Parts: sequence; C-alpha cells; structure tokens
Amino acid sequence: MNFAYPVELIEDDNGTVRVVFPDVPEAITFGDDEDEALLRATEALETALSMYVDEKQDLPRPSAANGRRTVSPGAIECAKLGIYQAMRENQVRKTDLARRLGWHLTQIDRLLDLGHSSKVAQIEQAAAAMGKHLVMSIE
Repeated sequence: MNFAYPVELIEDDNGTVRVVFPDVPEAITFGDDEDEALLRATEALETALSMYVDEKQDLPRPSAANGRRTVSPGAIECAKLGIYQAMRENQVRKTDLARRLGWHLTQIDRLLDLGHSSKVAQIEQAAAAMGKHLVMSIE
C-alpha cells in the first residue's frame, strides 16, 4: 500500500502555514513557513495513523494527489503500517501473528508501534509471515 497522503497548505492570518490531510482529518500541524510545516507534517501523520492502529481501525487510503504535495510516514513506519494493513485485510490478529513468528505478544505490540525503533530484520520476518515481502527503494 502506498502511504503518500496529499496535503493542503493553508496560510493562516497570523503568518503561519497550516497543513491538513484531507484523508486523515486527525493529522493537522503548522509551521512558520511551508518548509517547516511540511517537516512537522510527517510527525503529525505518524501520530494520527498510530491512533488508527491503537483503535484497531482500517487505515485511510490516500486519495489521488492531483498536483498536491504528498507526505508519507518514515520508511520503517510505512513498513509497519503495511504489516498492520495486511493483518487487517487478512483478519490476522496480533496473537495469530505472534504464533506464526514464535514471538511474544509484546514483541508484536512493539513491531506495530510506530514510535518504537524496530529492526528491519524483524519487519521482514513479520512481512514474510503475512505472505508479503519488504521492498525499499530510494527515489
């Protein structure tokens, strides 16, 4: 799944720039200028998407950019979200994934925690257990 969400940049009356995500209404941030606002947007998006994971909800699908700028979570966070989405699509619970991997449930909780620094090898194992594989690229 692609996690590049389009953003709208709105100049506020006080000179700051607000960033909103039409597909993720919980993600809102601002900055003194566009560059600062976009830097903060990644963290706002990750925080909002973490709420979806915590509440066991489907992740919102990004709409077409149609010329708008997009913001994505970090690479590791995208991989974690991909595993979470695969779990949702295949109705695999955390306990099921833990069994498949021979891990403790707390390890699965950390794996799906966007704020936790997971190792790429762990993410690859979890992806394989879901019938997926991790692909990374630099563009």
